[in-house]
Amino acid sequence: MELGLVGLGKMGGNMRERIRRAGHTVIGYDRNPDLADVQSLEDLVGRLKGPRVVWVMVPAGAATQATIDELSELLEPGDIVVDGGNSRWTDDEKHAVQLGIKDIGFVDCGVSGGVWGLENGYALMYGGTEENVAKVQPVFDALKPEGEFGSVHAGKVGAGHFAKMVHNGIEYAMMQAFAEGWELLEKADSVTDVREIFRSWQEGTVIRSWLLDLAVNALDEDEHLEQLRGWAADSGEGRWTVEAAIDNAVPLPAITASLFARFSSRQDDSPQMKMIAALRNQFGGHAVEAKK
Repeated sequence: MELGLVGLGKMGGNMRERIRRAGHTVIGYDRNPDLADVQSLEDLVGRLKGPRVVWVMVPAGAATQATIDELSELLEPGDIVVDGGNSRWTDDEKHAVQLGIKDIGFVDCGVSGGVWGLENGYALMYGGTEENVAKVQPVFDALKPEGEFGSVHAGKVGAGHFAKMVHNGIEYAMMQAFAEGWELLEKADSVTDVREIFRSWQEGTVIRSWLLDLAVNALDEDEHLEQLRGWAADSGEGRWTVEAAIDNAVPLPAITASLFARFSSRQDDSPQMKMIAALRNQFGGHAVEAKK
């Protein structure tokens, strides 16, 4: 099938390549002309045969809204917009209504896989009607990891981003646990090789995981994380997860505490946040701050 892809950054550029490797045609647009196949959204829409599918992979908030506003004027009834960024699920509901007035379909898709997704595939969580999801299914199949699992039709519009939000909240808590354990081991006088302890956990333990593997990668690059400042951003989904928990009266003590721990990194050079920063850089290529 043909796909228009808007946003060719770290994730979008690799997604374009993976979809092309599966044999589909991808026409990409990015504000950076060096990355783009076409020079405008209008050109992108004009190159696609109807019914069109346009996947939006730009930052959540104003950038996504501006892109959907423009696409709503360019696309035709029967076309589909997929938001694959990290939008809040409540925005999905508004975008579905906005596009639905013009009989343009909408699917939201939470995407996980970071800089490793090109080779390993992307975990996908999508929301929308069965009809609209079916029109995008070949792209979902191209992006997902090999095997039976790795993608899910999570429910109606907003369900994909809601599921990805909860995924990221869980990720916060898991990274925090590794970071706290690492700091305690580093502080103990009797422990002489923290990196090799982490490495030993990669086989046969109940905490073995991809995050543990990435922690070992980070420690191999900088054994005591001395080159990093103990500062880690929160990109939005952790806050939204806690807000949704409050709205639904669901207790989330571990995830909430891990979010607040990120805030502590704004105040001083937190050793735990060095590990959080290192893990975020390993799986997603997120920026780190060098120690000054």
